Amino acid sequence: MAQNIATSCVIAGGGPAGMMAGLLLAHAGVDTIVLEKHADFLRDFRGDTIHPSTLQAMDDLGLYDQFLALPHQKATSLSAQFGAVSIPLADFSHLPTRAKFIAFMPQWDFLNFVAREAQKYPNFRLIMQADVDDLIIENDVVRGVKARTPKGLLVVRAPLTIGADGRHSIVREKAGFTPQDIGAPMDVLWFKLTRRASDTSEPFGRVAAGTLLVMINRGDHWQCGYVIPKGGFAALRTQDIAILRANVARLAPFMADRVAELMDWNSVSLLTVTVNRLALWHRPGLLCIGDSAHAMSPVGGVGINLAIQDAIAAANILAPTLARKEAPSDALLAEVQHRREPAVKLTQAMQVFIQKQVISNVLAAQDRPLTPPWPLRLFQYVPWLRRIPARLIGLGYRRERVRT
Repeated sequence: MAQNIATSCVIAGGGPAGMMAGLLLAHAGVDTIVLEKHADFLRDFRGDTIHPSTLQAMDDLGLYDQFLALPHQKATSLSAQFGAVSIPLADFSHLPTRAKFIAFMPQWDFLNFVAREAQKYPNFRLIMQADVDDLIIENDVVRGVKARTPKGLLVVRAPLTIGADGRHSIVREKAGFTPQDIGAPMDVLWFKLTRRASDTSEPFGRVAAGTLLVMINRGDHWQCGYVIPKGGFAALRTQDIAILRANVARLAPFMADRVAELMDWNSVSLLTVTVNRLALWHRPGLLCIGDSAHAMSPVGGVGINLAIQDAIAAANILAPTLARKEAPSDALLAEVQHRREPAVKLTQAMQVFIQKQVISNVLAAQDRPLTPPWPLRLFQYVPWLRRIPARLIGLGYRRERVRT
């Protein structure tokens, strides 16, 4: 027998967009339920970058110090290594925010923190192991969702449903939305390697002909992203894992004595890179945000940044109506898309430009000497240029502030 419950807003998906939207709506007095299909947030190789804009949101909520009491690593700058040439790319020290750095923190710690804070509000409820697989649609208006749980069918009715269930969104599919594929020339292999106290603490990228390696400091280990041509993993898996070990050792020589930790291809996870977006993010009773509305490239690590800013904008615009237990009009839902869409389009355009002009050339440069593109060389000699990518990465094209 189905369990039926009602609320003012039901959110499908407990990722960064969904959990942040849930926290902010509950903070604004809205009865909110978040449905997360997994039993916990413990999933490896998710985005771990907490940007200055998100840290500013924590400060707006009075949670900054508590949040940064969690284990994390700080990056005040970003650089890339092209062969023997190091290029400083971003300097966050000049940002107009309290936090002038990126914090690297396991995403499960971030989500658990947001969940704990949200659950302090009596009008918030998080239901785990609730796998949303259908929408309730009546007279062409979305009235809620249906979810599978260990206890059977759960039916949640609400004036507003928010789809925050990621790049493979079921909510988006059931709403009849089809994203426009913008394209990406690469995929990413994720794996861990031991980090030693003598290693550098800063995250960095290493570029060589035919490949690119990104390494993120996670305290006792490096989270490594190894870029490969789109769809190239199947062919790579037919080869000996020693090829990957050798390439990693070539890109990061100080790791040469640790690459044996890659025992076989089971030590590696594939991230299929997708860049897409919806033409329309909403229909009566429904709004999509985050990856459900626009999947981002990993370039710049800004996907979480964009998703959380979507959540802030949605809460700012919709909370007053929802707090009155009224259904937001379609015009009000359109206002969220109107506010956020330009930033999404500009960010994706920047990512596609870098993919085509830098990453594609790197992947195609198999046996050719690789030198930094001349625009990047300017960053070595003109320090103020580093503020531009710092602002785009740290704050985005449109900064959102929490209304408290």
